[in-house]
Amino acid sequence: MDVTIRQASGADASALAELAAVTFPLACPPSSQAEDIAAFIAAHLSEASFAAYLSDPQRKLFVAQDALAPAVPRLLAYTMLVDAPPSDADVLAALNGPAMELSKCYAHPDCHGTGISAALMAASLLWAAEQGSPQVWLGVNAENLRAKKFYEKHGFAVAGQKSFQLGSRVEHDYVMLRPL
Repeated sequence: MDVTIRQASGADASALAELAAVTFPLACPPSSQAEDIAAFIAAHLSEASFAAYLSDPQRKLFVAQDALAPAVPRLLAYTMLVDAPPSDADVLAALNGPAMELSKCYAHPDCHGTGISAALMAASLLWAAEQGSPQVWLGVNAENLRAKKFYEKHGFAVAGQKSFQLGSRVEHDYVMLRPL
C-alpha cells in the first residue's frame, strides 16, 4: 500500500472522527461498557472535537493516508501531539523534566502490522524533536499489551502510572516516556 504521511488540516476533522470511532474501542479493555466508549467518543473524538484540536496551536496532528485514494482521502492512522505541561499529578511525578505528550496514536485495524504506524510514529517523534522537546510521554491502558509492546519497540519505557476515567470506571494506564 502506498501511504502518505502529512500534517492534518481542518479539512480532515470528519475523516479523523470516523477513524477515531473505529480505533478508540480497540484500545479499551474488554470489560469496558459500550455506552461508556460511545460517550467518550461523542465527547472527545467527534468532528467538532477534532476541529478544535486542529485549530489549537498547542496540538499537532499527523495522518497516514492511502496515497492512491480518490479526492476524499482515506485516513489509515493518526497521531496527536500536545505541547503543553501535563495537569495530571501522576504524570508530573513520572516525568523527569519537560516533555511533549503523544496524546493519540491509532491505526485502522486493517493496517496493523503493515509498518504504517511505525512510519507515522517516526514522523511524529521527529516533529517533536524538531520543536525542541527533550522527551515524549504517553498514557496506555495497562491491559493493552499490544500497544505497550508497540511503544516499547519505539523506545518508550514505563515511567509511572495514572488513572483514566471512562464512564463510571477508573482505568489504569502506564505512563511511558521516550527521550528524543
